[in-house]
Order: sequence, then C-alpha cells, then structure tokens
Amino acid sequence: MSMEIAAAIRALDSQPRLRILEWLKNPRRHFPPQVYGDLVEDGVCGVLIARKFRFSQPTASEHLKILARAGLLRPKRIRQWTFYKRDEAQIKKIKRQILARV
Repeated sequence: MSMEIAAAIRALDSQPRLRILEWLKNPRRHFPPQVYGDLVEDGVCGVLIARKFRFSQPTASEHLKILARAGLLRPKRIRQWTFYKRDEAQIKKIKRQILARV
C-alpha cells in the first residue's frame, strides 16, 4: 500500500473527520456566511468548523491538519485565519487507488 493511501485511510478512520469532509462537500448548506473568504472558493474558516462541532480550536485544528496532511483538504491563509476546502482531485485519485486494490 502506498504511503498516500495509508495516510488517507488513517485520516478517514474518524467520525469527526468524515463529518468535516461531508460538510465541506456543500459548505453553503452547513455553514453561515463568513466575513472573509467565500465558503466555496476559499473554503471554510477553521473557527466555524470548531464551533459547529463544539470542539476547542486546538482539537478542530488537529483534525483539519490530519485531513490536510493526507491531501484531502487544502488549507488557505486569509489574514490570521486558515480556511479549508476539499481537494476534489486528490480525493478522486485516492478513491481510484483504493478501489484498484480492493
């Protein structure tokens, strides 16, 4: 198994992280408008994700970092905040790689 697939599988082995990916599929449905950054174009602010989960900021940040390191999310800095968006191309690539091995 490639390191890329292994990292993705570890990242997906978490209900909160699966929920984050689900919410980010349709961010306008799951999150309120933001002052900075477009929900779709720029991603969702980590603060909004933490609030929605009722997680502390450090806990939410750790989940988001794991997803980003696995290539499933793309972080983007705007001012002092980090916004997260699904990396659809990478998600499709990982899906294909997993299905090819199953």
